[in-house]
Amino acid sequence: MRLLLIEDHPRLGQSLEDALRRAGYAVDRVGTVADAHVYQSSTQYNLALLDLGLPDGDGLELLRNWRRAGVSFPIIVLTARGGLNDRISGLDEGADDYLVKPFAIEEMISRCRALLRRPASVAPDLISYGEISANASSMEVYWRGQPIDLARRERRLLIALLRRAGRVCSRATLENELYDYQRETTPNALETSVSRLRGVLRALGAIEQVDTVRGVGYILRGAPP
Repeated sequence: MRLLLIEDHPRLGQSLEDALRRAGYAVDRVGTVADAHVYQSSTQYNLALLDLGLPDGDGLELLRNWRRAGVSFPIIVLTARGGLNDRISGLDEGADDYLVKPFAIEEMISRCRALLRRPASVAPDLISYGEISANASSMEVYWRGQPIDLARRERRLLIALLRRAGRVCSRATLENELYDYQRETTPNALETSVSRLRGVLRALGAIEQVDTVRGVGYILRGAPP
């Protein structure tokens, strides 16, 4: 699951970003309306957390414009504007939830989970291919109904491949889902994660396997028709 965090306060933004990552989400953090538009237009997100007081514009107007443009992923407003009329305006403009600062980070993460469980989320919660299945919201992965012991990054990789099972998945697509824009990765980071995932699947005896498509990316295949 990939989240867009729009928060201009450096310390708060970093705290929220770190907490969301610990909860298992990939997070891109921006601090302006302009950057929010750029990221949203180039990346598929499952949910956004939106501060209303941004330095180059009003987050409420950003929310209004996104909804008018057909942006459908859930959006949680994070703001110091706690009046009744403020809350009503935010929800009427298209927010799915409204949190008034200061709030407990644990509550914010719980509300993220609740919204991501809704059927209208960008990606379905339950996905499967052959004998491998996953709950994309909880990041749990299974083989023959039993949990697979995988590190967080390899879980994300497997879920990304499951969503496109039987189709070639480009390197760029996988790297976009596994890594945050703000954090540089080593040239072989993706190959390392693929190698670890392959090792786990082999140890399980799974017939599903991750094959390399040279010069393009990877594909999960092997499930019986």
